[in-house]
Amino acid sequence: MSPTVLSSLSTHLLSGALPAADGGGGTSFVSPGVSDFFWPLIGGDSNWAFTRPSAVLLISVGILGWFFIAATRKLTVVPGKRQFLVEQVYGFVRNTIAKDVIGTKDFQRFLPLLFTLFTMVLVNNLFGIIPLVQFPTMSRIAFPIVLTLVVYVVYHVVGLKAKGGVIPYIKSMVPPGLPGWVIPLMFVLELATYFVIRPVTLALRLFGNMFAGHLLLLVFIVGGEYLLLHGGNIGLGAAGIASGLFSIVMTFFELLVEFLQAFVFTILAALYLADAVSEEH
Repeated sequence: MSPTVLSSLSTHLLSGALPAADGGGGTSFVSPGVSDFFWPLIGGDSNWAFTRPSAVLLISVGILGWFFIAATRKLTVVPGKRQFLVEQVYGFVRNTIAKDVIGTKDFQRFLPLLFTLFTMVLVNNLFGIIPLVQFPTMSRIAFPIVLTLVVYVVYHVVGLKAKGGVIPYIKSMVPPGLPGWVIPLMFVLELATYFVIRPVTLALRLFGNMFAGHLLLLVFIVGGEYLLLHGGNIGLGAAGIASGLFSIVMTFFELLVEFLQAFVFTILAALYLADAVSEEH
């Protein structure tokens, strides 16, 4: 089995989602669930517990800070491996996301925010398939919510400054030239879009994909382990092996999803910022 599968098995064992004893002295399968995404390290099950996802997030911040400082401390014309990697990621965010979406006039002031969002979300997503960590931080809804709140505050503040105040900003939400009877309906829809739909969907999209992907991997890995070790016959054992092999395929698919979700989150943030600074709706 691959290191990823072995790591997930160890994750499963540590989380307490073990085959439970049944009434006949055997074992019954306990499927992974929401509780496997909490994992309190300090504080038990209280709302103020310090959890494993929180620890993983802090580790990601430390890794990113160390890596970027180390890679850019001594810049050279011919970049080394770390400098080359940083330049490629920076160029991707700068040109593909910030410049193309926001425009050449305004993109540079938002580049630090977008670069930070992309790298932070990407690294925390990739933790979902890295052995010994094996947990995507963004599968805990609190973290996407906090990142979304940052984007939410920034694009509204930028919009207020660009439009010249609260009233012009609210008026700019309705496209000009609409029939009079359409304006009230459009105003309500746009108000809901700007203040409710955008932040909610931005957070839930990232959370939902990371939660579902990690839960799916857990089901195939843990279910395959149970069938292989406790199935009781050759057919179920073979199904367990097939489930383990399929989990390896799903791991590579999850890698693609993790990158795409970091990209989607960042490009949507850039779209909202572009809308905030635009002269027209």
